[in-house]
Amino acid sequence: MKKIVIVGGGLGGLSSAVTLAHAGFDVELFEKNNHLGGKLMPVKLGSYHFDFGPNTITMPDVFNSVISQTGESPQDYLNFIPLEVHTRNHFPDGRAFDFTNNQQQMIYQLQSFDPVAAEKYKAFIKEISRLYALSKRYFFPVTFQSWRDYLSPSLGFALLQVRPAESMHHFFQRYFTEPYLVQAFDRYATYIGSSPYRAPATFSMIAYLELVEGVYYTKGGNTGIADAFAAVARKSGARLHTGTEVAKIVTADKKAVGIELADGTHVAADLVILNGDLLSAFPALVEEAKRPSLSDAKVAAFEPSISAFVITVGLTKRLDILKHHNVFFSSNYQKEFSDLFEASAYSDEPTVYISNSSYTDSSVSPDGDNLFILVNAPALTKQGHLQIDPEAYKERIYDFLFSYGVDIRSYLAEEKIFTPTFIREKFGSFRGALYGPSSNKRKDAFLRPANASRDIQNLYFVGGSTHPGGGSPMVVLSGLNVAEKIISASKKRVSLK
Repeated sequence: MKKIVIVGGGLGGLSSAVTLAHAGFDVELFEKNNHLGGKLMPVKLGSYHFDFGPNTITMPDVFNSVISQTGESPQDYLNFIPLEVHTRNHFPDGRAFDFTNNQQQMIYQLQSFDPVAAEKYKAFIKEISRLYALSKRYFFPVTFQSWRDYLSPSLGFALLQVRPAESMHHFFQRYFTEPYLVQAFDRYATYIGSSPYRAPATFSMIAYLELVEGVYYTKGGNTGIADAFAAVARKSGARLHTGTEVAKIVTADKKAVGIELADGTHVAADLVILNGDLLSAFPALVEEAKRPSLSDAKVAAFEPSISAFVITVGLTKRLDILKHHNVFFSSNYQKEFSDLFEASAYSDEPTVYISNSSYTDSSVSPDGDNLFILVNAPALTKQGHLQIDPEAYKERIYDFLFSYGVDIRSYLAEEKIFTPTFIREKFGSFRGALYGPSSNKRKDAFLRPANASRDIQNLYFVGGSTHPGGGSPMVVLSGLNVAEKIISASKKRVSLK
């Protein structure tokens, strides 16, 4: 039985652990934090529960498949609740527009908000469905191990069909004429930590997931996904260790042969899977001379994705203005992204996202709204510096929300601030970025770091900074893809014998 060590217990590492343990491998996973799930971290302030990580859940079938492959029933572990109106978009002129996967309701709203878009909406849905279908067929299931994997003729053909040279912003302008509405769609670029004015239109297919397949919430909190994966992994025979930091990936003759823990303990392995931010975890665990394909200079050359300035707030009441997901837009979106990526600065007037999961599930916050308030933030400077005073910036956000009629201060019961510095220190994220490299450059958008080391045999990578990319479903797929690749290779070796 082959021994596999997984470094990091995010959703990618957990999905690999479930799959490989169920296939009969000896699996041992080590996570430095005291929780499993990576950025999908529970935050508890008094009686208020918050999901730190992904608040918007799409593609529930991906999460369910991790469990169902073992013969277990996903419904015994997870209850995904569909959100009929999943996001209310608020604009500076006082208008609001609801996003829903009910196409007739979308068209009805558009008839008064943007009549031209109402006529084009079905064509828009058809095009984003096409983009998604190509991505699902040619990009999601692939495990990239070397540069040769990128040269597949079918992959190249598919790449040419997904609008790689057009920006997301330009793509959305094809279908929507109302500037504020374009702004609402442009926000999908932030799901991959990028700018809609630079990221390829390919990623407009994210809109398909929300506007066709729909948005979901996990009963009891989205952190239940990580809890479910961990339970099934253990039931399948995997050993999961929390509060256990890995100090080094041990190599011999250009092969990964195990790990060394922070306390000096050595754990031998036939294969090692690294589930972490590749741009920070790989350099931290492997000396530079052994990883020429990802040298320190190459790591420094990557443009980091955006980070986040987060405030978790518990209120003493429920605010009528808030739905489950809410976005309050700035008056100049283009300047906001210019501030983030070109000036590496916080916006003076940021767009503010609020998740209020108690709108759907009062059990997670029985005494009032539980607001997860997120503002797009630049990554830390190359020197690791935070560019603002957190308390002062928090007050600026509260002022901005008050201008929209969202009164935080009058009903404040609990409050905690999380900055990119926290994200770097807690999750080992490259410069505090949420998604590793941004997708602003075509190379970084389509040629993300491969799923296997080019320098060290038997070392694999999963997570949002590698293929197929950021977002919780993609992270889970990366873990599944790598695990299935290992299982397939093992079966081939057995058959050759």
